[in-house]
Amino acid sequence: MEKSNILLWPHSYIALCAGTLIMGWLVHWVYRWTNPPCNGRLPPGSMGFPVVGETLQFFKASPSIDMPSYYKSRLERYGPLFKTSLVGQPLVISLDPEVNRFVFQQEGKLFRSWYPETANRIFGKRSLTTYSGAFHRFIRSVSARLFGPENLKESLLPELESSMRESFASWATQPSVEVREGISDMIFDLVAKKMISLNVAQSRELRKNFNEFFQGMVSFPIYFPGTSFYRCMQGRRNVRNTLANLMKERLSAPGKKHGDLVDLIVQDLQGEKPVIDENFAIDALAAILFTSYATLSSTLTVALKFLTDNPKIVEELKEEHETILKKREGVTSGFTWEEYKSLKFTTQVMNEITRISNVAPGVFRKTLTDVQVNGYTIPSGWLVMISPMAVHLNPKLFENPLKFDPWRWTEEKRSSLLKNYMPFGGGIRLCLGADFSKLFISLFLHILVTEYRWNEIEGGEVVRISEIMFPQGYHIQLVPRT
Repeated sequence: MEKSNILLWPHSYIALCAGTLIMGWLVHWVYRWTNPPCNGRLPPGSMGFPVVGETLQFFKASPSIDMPSYYKSRLERYGPLFKTSLVGQPLVISLDPEVNRFVFQQEGKLFRSWYPETANRIFGKRSLTTYSGAFHRFIRSVSARLFGPENLKESLLPELESSMRESFASWATQPSVEVREGISDMIFDLVAKKMISLNVAQSRELRKNFNEFFQGMVSFPIYFPGTSFYRCMQGRRNVRNTLANLMKERLSAPGKKHGDLVDLIVQDLQGEKPVIDENFAIDALAAILFTSYATLSSTLTVALKFLTDNPKIVEELKEEHETILKKREGVTSGFTWEEYKSLKFTTQVMNEITRISNVAPGVFRKTLTDVQVNGYTIPSGWLVMISPMAVHLNPKLFENPLKFDPWRWTEEKRSSLLKNYMPFGGGIRLCLGADFSKLFISLFLHILVTEYRWNEIEGGEVVRISEIMFPQGYHIQLVPRT
C-alpha cells in the first residue's frame, strides 16, 4: 500500500499544480475583465460578468415610455458617464449632453463612426457605418440628391404628397390599420422607387425581409435557428441577394438610365477611378433603405398615440393647417415648401415628437486614441455610446419630460432646449434623412388633421428597450372628415 501511494503521489501533485494554475489563470482573467487596462482613470461603472457583461440588463424591456431602469440606476449611482460591457464589447455610455457634443465635434480626430459587432454583421462591415473619408463623402453626396433640401423642395415634395394621399385613402377603406406597418409601407414604397426603381409589389416583398432587422440589432448575436438574430441574418441574406441581382443587372446595361440613386452608383463603379466597390454599394443601399423608414415609422406611431390622448393639440394643429388652406389660391393647390416653413406650432409638435420618441438605440463612436473626458480616460479602441433618449428624458434638462408638451418649444424657450436636443445625432454625421423626416412628419400631420379623424381600435402599449416598440401593435380606424 505504501508503495502504491508513493507511485500515485506524483500524479496527484501534477493534478494539483494544474488545477492551481487553471484557477490562477481564471482569477487573473476575471480580474482583467472587471479591471480593464487604462493609462489613466476609467469612468465609474461595472463591466458585469465575463463575456456577457451587462448585456442582459441592457436588453431588459421596460413597459413604459420612460427611461429604462438600466440607465436610471446607473445615472443615479455613477453619474452621466459610466463604463460597461455589452455583447462582449467594452464601452463608455454618455448621458451627458456636453460630452455628447464634444464627441460629435471630434469626429475624425479623436473618434470615428462605429457600431457594435451585431450591427456590423447585419449591415456589413463594409457599409457606411464604418467607412469614412472618400466613402463617407460619396454616400452623403449621392444621398443628398434624394433626401437633401433642394431635391425635397424642387422635386420630391409633390410626389411625396401624392403618394401619402393615396396611402391615407387606402387606410380609410379598411376597418382597421396597424399604424407602424402602414407608415412603413407608405415611406418604403416611395424610397424604394426613388432609390432602386421598385414598384409597390416589389418594394412590399423586399420590406418583409427588413422586418426582423430591429429585433436583431437589440438581441444577443447568437446565430441559431429560432433566435431573433438568426431571423435577422436570414432577412439580411435575402435583402442582399435582391440588391446584388439588381446591381448585376444595372452594371450589365449601364447606358439604360432609371433616374434613381443606383444610376449614380453605377456611374461611379464604371468610372476610371471608382470611389466605392460593388459590395460596399450593396451594403450601403441596404442600410439607407432600412434607416429611411425604420425610425420614422416608429416615431409617427408614437406621435399618433400621443395625439389621440391630447385632443387639444390636434385642434391647434387643425387650426394652423386650415389657415394654410384658406390662403391658397385654388383648392387643387398642393402643400408647398413655403407653407412647410411657415408652420410654427407644427414645428413645436414635431420637436416634441422626436424628443420623446427616441426610437434609435444610440449613436456609436470608436476612440482613435486615449481620450480625456471630465477627468477620466477612455482607452483607445473602446466604443462610446451616446444616448439621446437619456438626455431627452432627463428631468434636469427637460421639465416633466414624460409629458407630451409642444408648448415647451415656444420661441423664448427654444434656444435653451435645443442645446440638449439631438434626435438626428450631430456633427459631420448628422442623419442623412433629417430634412426628409421633418418634411414627412409635417406633411403627414397636414393631411391627417385637415382631412381625417381616427378612432383607436386596439394596442398602443409601449415597451422601451432603448428604442420604442409596440408588442401588440397600434391599430386605428381612419375616417374621412365630411
